[in-house]
Amino acid sequence: MNRLWVQLTLAFALVILVTVIIVAVLADLTAGRAFRQYLAYTDVARFENLREGLVRYYRLHGGWEGVGDVLEQVMSKPTPRKGGRPGTVHWPDARLRIIVADAEKRVVYDSQGWRDRRLTRDERAAAQPLQVQGETVGWLVISRPVQAAILGPLEQMFVRRVRGLLVVGGLLAGALGLLLGLILSRNLTAPLRRLAAAARAVADGDLGQQVQVEGSAEIAEVGQAFNEMTRALAASEQQRQNMVADIAHELRSPLSVIQGNLQAILDDVYPLDKAEISRIYDETRLLGRLVDDLRELALADAGQLRLDIRPFALEEVVSATVGSLSLAAEAQQVRLTAELPKDLPPVRADADRVAQVLRNLLLNALRHTPPGGKVTVAAQTQDDMVEISVADTGEGIAAEDLPHVFERFWRADRARSGGGSGLGLSVAQSLVEAQGGRIWAESVQGVGSVFRFTLPRL
Repeated sequence: MNRLWVQLTLAFALVILVTVIIVAVLADLTAGRAFRQYLAYTDVARFENLREGLVRYYRLHGGWEGVGDVLEQVMSKPTPRKGGRPGTVHWPDARLRIIVADAEKRVVYDSQGWRDRRLTRDERAAAQPLQVQGETVGWLVISRPVQAAILGPLEQMFVRRVRGLLVVGGLLAGALGLLLGLILSRNLTAPLRRLAAAARAVADGDLGQQVQVEGSAEIAEVGQAFNEMTRALAASEQQRQNMVADIAHELRSPLSVIQGNLQAILDDVYPLDKAEISRIYDETRLLGRLVDDLRELALADAGQLRLDIRPFALEEVVSATVGSLSLAAEAQQVRLTAELPKDLPPVRADADRVAQVLRNLLLNALRHTPPGGKVTVAAQTQDDMVEISVADTGEGIAAEDLPHVFERFWRADRARSGGGSGLGLSVAQSLVEAQGGRIWAESVQGVGSVFRFTLPRL
């Protein structure tokens, strides 16, 4: 009973049953009333003497004026038991109603006194013409009250047959409706059953499940959303696997160096001096940077980055960051400069995080700029934002690689790490977006690259 198709079938059956009962009752009442209405209008042919008398009256007087007085006198006479004299009216039922209308069907006499009107639709249907020399000069209607139209055996048999046909028709309609409801409900719920089976497969780890988009608009929308969800889950799972593999690879390299150097020292291959310890220390610093970057990304993904948002002068942060990397730039024979306008407005952001973004972009630029090259930091105001750019004169980035530069552990040249963790640009993107800005890259291969990001101005 808790199945949707069962509930839909029962709902269809209930609606059909109620509808058939209502239609059957209304049809029975309408048919009975209409049949009694039909019987209420007596066949005028039984009153041929009355018709002939009215025709003679019209011929004698040339109209219907005064016909009511004559009919009232006739109707007030005692009713003969049998037969009747020629030219007189025989009244088989004292409750009969006589209506006479002119050629335009305006009532000129009504035994019940309802005049100054036209014949009703039922009266027009039962009216018999009164003709003089082939021309219709009036109409005669004879009826009895509806409640007086007692059904005889034949009439009762007719009504019973009509009722029987209504019952049989209702049962057939109900059975057919129930069958169609069952088929329709099964068809409606079939996509949901397939969707449930696919969802169970996804729960078991099969993220490649896709369902056919079918059914009503709402069910098709659910199927489309399910397919999009599974595609996103599959892509996320692939990205997770790739990230785990990349992390393992990044950790393995410095750990291998550390383990190898320590083993060589233990085996007296390398002397225990400051030079060897310095190399091991550098590898531990690389491991530390990798762990810090992973922690920053995890916090950013969880929306838990701690930000101290407040106004500050951007030129001070830029100058301090550029100054901290000037010795590294000189060692690589790269010219590192900052070109900032004097009227640069303050920005509203976290100064330490902005310095971290700048440092990551500058380290990336220095890593890919050959000796004799140049790295320049610039800034400009754009509406309610301040745009900061880091441009280098390095080898540039190929057009097909440019959309991937902010992906985690992505490098255009997988064989060269250049001393980085592979997460610097991803961390920079997360930090900029967390402060309400955006970051993007532009590059011409063989000319250089420009990384730009924006921050809200005060």
